[in-house]
Amino acid sequence: MAGTGGTRGGWLPVGVWCATRAVVVLCALRVIRLPGPDVSSDVRVIYRAWAEVLGAGAFPLGDVTWQYPPGAALAVLSPGLLPFLDYGPAFVAVVLVADAVGLALFLRMARRPGNRPAGAWVWIVGVALLGPTAYARYDLMAALVAAMALFAAARRPRVAGALVAFGALLKVWPVLVLTGAALRGRRARALWLAAAGTTAGLTVLFVAAAPGALAFLAFQRDRGTEIESLGALVFHLARHLGWSGEVLLRYGSVEFVGPGVAAVSALALALTLAALVWLLRWRLRARELGARTLPDAAFTATLLFTTTSRVISPQYLLWLVALAAVCLTTGAGRQAAPAGLVVLATGVTLLEFPVFFPHVVASDGPGVALLAVRNGLLVTASLMACRRLAAATRGDGSLGGRAAGAGGRGSPAAVRAAAAGPAPLTSAAPPRTPATPG
Repeated sequence: MAGTGGTRGGWLPVGVWCATRAVVVLCALRVIRLPGPDVSSDVRVIYRAWAEVLGAGAFPLGDVTWQYPPGAALAVLSPGLLPFLDYGPAFVAVVLVADAVGLALFLRMARRPGNRPAGAWVWIVGVALLGPTAYARYDLMAALVAAMALFAAARRPRVAGALVAFGALLKVWPVLVLTGAALRGRRARALWLAAAGTTAGLTVLFVAAAPGALAFLAFQRDRGTEIESLGALVFHLARHLGWSGEVLLRYGSVEFVGPGVAAVSALALALTLAALVWLLRWRLRARELGARTLPDAAFTATLLFTTTSRVISPQYLLWLVALAAVCLTTGAGRQAAPAGLVVLATGVTLLEFPVFFPHVVASDGPGVALLAVRNGLLVTASLMACRRLAAATRGDGSLGGRAAGAGGRGSPAAVRAAAAGPAPLTSAAPPRTPATPG
């Protein structure tokens, strides 16, 4: 069993997963109660109410907390697959199954030549560190779909494209999987056509099935600055200097409302646009793109857009954990350091929410400190991921040489070979020689 260290080594991650998930499930079911707010209330109250509306043949148009694309209806209705359980426990059970599928996926991919088991450990540890929030939201399902799309891209571009489309209709952000995908070549065309065709087809089905399928677009537009976001640190500090604003529950999250909030929200949007400009500039300058660039680019793009967003909900860390896990499974270790920072940020997020969330709401010392550390880790990881992505694709091999020295797996030649990938899926032009299977 290459990449898993044999049978004995293969059982270790399974055992650790079982132990950690037992604790997560007990916390999600409130058998073990963590300090702070009850994270399962969204499932028991909000999701359940949505499921009743969706089951009646409509989207929840009267609820501004419904800010999700139409595919989210499938996740919200999924507990109906277990009619012998109440909605809350059934939802936890469905997420547990998705989590197990993720573990099996990463362990299976680790056995492929050139891949490594590090990604499975990122999945195991990262999801566990987020605690009950991981099982009290449906983001883990979307993260799993994105990971499946990245793994499928090298050999089955049509399947990957369909998975990207499905993931985007679940939570929008999986569309960033396409950040490093080429625009030319047979396999690239298959990927893009499958993504576009599946998106169009499923959207038409959702719109035809029930009214309000696209209402989430307007609801998202009115979001403000959520108190856990990067920009919120301005107001956490300003409250100690006499700022006259307040904290309110709006659109399903706790936000700052008052003087200067609109300006900070606009600045967050400007930072997001700057991130987009950087990504476009990177694509124009990149010289060496390969199949392993696809997860690196998806991870970097998602990290940038998450960090600069007006809203950084705790469950967003699951997106980064999943993509980091793919990078460490298939890559040459280029994103290992940013992935480590993401895992650390996930652990701090558990402290920030739910454990010390009342302190965050009150903007007192412990709350602001935890938020500053978490967001600082995300900013550092973002900058580091950008630098490493650019270095790995500009063709000088500098990152690989520094990472492992001459002649090693991370040497310039090895980095260039890894970037070449199994197929021209992420190359700017078709290769001159036949691609080798990945």
